[in-house]
Amino acid sequence: ALFGLVLASLLVVLKVKGALLWGILGTTVVGMLTGIVAPPTGIGSFVAAPPSVAPTAFKFIDGFKDMFAVSGLGFIPLVFSFGFVDLFDSIGTFVGVASKANMLDENGNLPRANKALMADAIGTMAGAALGTSTVTTYVESASGVAEGGRTGLTAVVTGLLFIASLFLAPLAFMIPGAATAPILIIVGVFMMEPVIKINFADYLEAIPAFLTIAMMPFTFSIADGMVWGVISYTLLRLFSGRHKEVSLTMYLLSALFVVWLVWK
Repeated sequence: ALFGLVLASLLVVLKVKGALLWGILGTTVVGMLTGIVAPPTGIGSFVAAPPSVAPTAFKFIDGFKDMFAVSGLGFIPLVFSFGFVDLFDSIGTFVGVASKANMLDENGNLPRANKALMADAIGTMAGAALGTSTVTTYVESASGVAEGGRTGLTAVVTGLLFIASLFLAPLAFMIPGAATAPILIIVGVFMMEPVIKINFADYLEAIPAFLTIAMMPFTFSIADGMVWGVISYTLLRLFSGRHKEVSLTMYLLSALFVVWLVWK
């Protein structure tokens, strides 16, 4: 992993196209040469038929039969919790990646955010219906932005490669975590770039921003980081005599977040 971090960092500094991909491949090859990664032994190490989705697809329908009988309305808080986390994880990712791509407007808002959230919601529901891991936006998208991706064509190409990976799963599984973990560190560096726009001389702005950034890794959740940032933003302005700067929406969100933290 340390070798991969050094290699990927050097390639990024040298502005090599596809630096992150070359970092992963280079680390994997070195792992094979040192015996850490098992080398391919045949065609089965590269290509395989994708597994059937039958064991998981649409199995949630069976659960509806007993859901109300077993838990009554007890499932509602769980649905709210999952929806809340997914919503703010997605919003945090959208804003972070869009900021990296300089796609936010002069007020820091994401244009056509409703369409982006709609696509994310449809993907989440479709993935859940098929029994897959959550189909949502990921902060790793910043790596594509760093390589120059600015349009939906980047996402289309990524999707096509995911389709190809269905048949190349053995090859993908051959890549060790030690090769991909360093790339996440580099992506973290990419995501820190917009921090320079924060006015740290203004503590009313700096403290909520810092809490948002710090609480994300501490809680392993983008949503939790945003929760602490919103609450601190509202409280600091409320008790410093600048409560008129806080919108009604922020007050409602802060109250909702406090209730959610207590319930959680």
